[in-house]
Amino acid sequence: MSQSYVIVGDGIAGASAAETLREEEPDADITIITDEGEPLYNRILIKEFAKGKLPEAPISIHDESWYDDRDVDLELNTLVTDIDPEGHTVTAHDGTEYDYDKLLLAIGGTPTQLPVENSDAEGIHHFWTFQDARDIKEHIEGADNSVVIGAGLLGIDLAAITAAQEVEGKYLMRGKAWWRYALSEEGAEIIHEALRERNVEPVFDSGVDYFEVDENDRVTTAVDPNGDRYDADFVGIAIGLNFNTEILGGTDIEYDNGIYTDEFMRTNHDDIFAAGDITEFHDLILGDRAQNGAWGSAKEQGTIAAKNMVDYGSEEFRWVSSYSITHFDFPFLSFGHPTLGDDHVEAKYSDTEWRRLAIKDGKIVGGVLIGDLSPQTKYKKLMREQVDVSGQKEVLVKQDFQLDDLEGAAAEQ
Repeated sequence: MSQSYVIVGDGIAGASAAETLREEEPDADITIITDEGEPLYNRILIKEFAKGKLPEAPISIHDESWYDDRDVDLELNTLVTDIDPEGHTVTAHDGTEYDYDKLLLAIGGTPTQLPVENSDAEGIHHFWTFQDARDIKEHIEGADNSVVIGAGLLGIDLAAITAAQEVEGKYLMRGKAWWRYALSEEGAEIIHEALRERNVEPVFDSGVDYFEVDENDRVTTAVDPNGDRYDADFVGIAIGLNFNTEILGGTDIEYDNGIYTDEFMRTNHDDIFAAGDITEFHDLILGDRAQNGAWGSAKEQGTIAAKNMVDYGSEEFRWVSSYSITHFDFPFLSFGHPTLGDDHVEAKYSDTEWRRLAIKDGKIVGGVLIGDLSPQTKYKKLMREQVDVSGQKEVLVKQDFQLDDLEGAAAEQ
């Protein structure tokens, strides 16, 4: 009797799981349920579409024939509202029940809403889906001035979109540096200057107290907690994700900010797995629970989850994620968990070259590279092998760092 697999979510985690399941189980019944209205697309490239740099066609990864060719049932525009772990069913918003032998939750998150007056006004955008990108592109092409809120990786995308569309912008940040939990002010200033060159002005120790609107409820002004006013007929907000854990209510599936999984992507239920943004997985490298929404990480989690749905314990998730930014004249890459750790080391080599490593218990757990990305392979190797670099921080940030340098320093101690 063939196994029945249900996957909730058709992002890269869910889609890679479906592909792996079909390879591993040629006769299985596989169903993907998604609340989006289109199949898998490249979430990394939607910013290039919104910037006007790419047409729609290259963004799409799968059309519906991809699922037909693999005998995967795809249910679009279908929101799962209930899970019954004991009955092995999930229920959709229209009352349809789907039976499963094994279930994968790849349900991701929803952009966090800014809890201020008029934050739902016309002209205020969040940036998460392909449809969001379409709406942003349509609006920004006719805008005169913009405000972006959210000093993180999605916020910088919104700022770059306004710059690429040649719209004057203000980028409001709560602290004194972009992505201040991963970059020092010195490192972040490289990003700040690149934004200024593109007519987007960083505004520090700021934020939004409320928005003003016109008689048609269209946004006109952002007012920050200091009382400063910024004209804006386009507003982009990226202040984080609310992970879609509400459907877990009434179940005993363990979760906090995300769903708890082990290193095999299994939850506390033998037949329920999770992958992607939604997981708080056991990170073998960090030695602790972690969440990571990077594309590569989500894809690998989907693959690993599928293998363990077929044969539990067959392969563990051990991954050093990467996230690159390509908006500027210099490269930018973060890897691992750059916002974590109990120690760090950094160095600046030029106006566009800087490096920072996050360290926990004497081991590298993440980092940020600006300008020169060539050391990334060495740092990732040290992470994967959990090499103790205690007492050798300055060696790690030598501009031409080689692994042999570290080994030599260790031998001398």
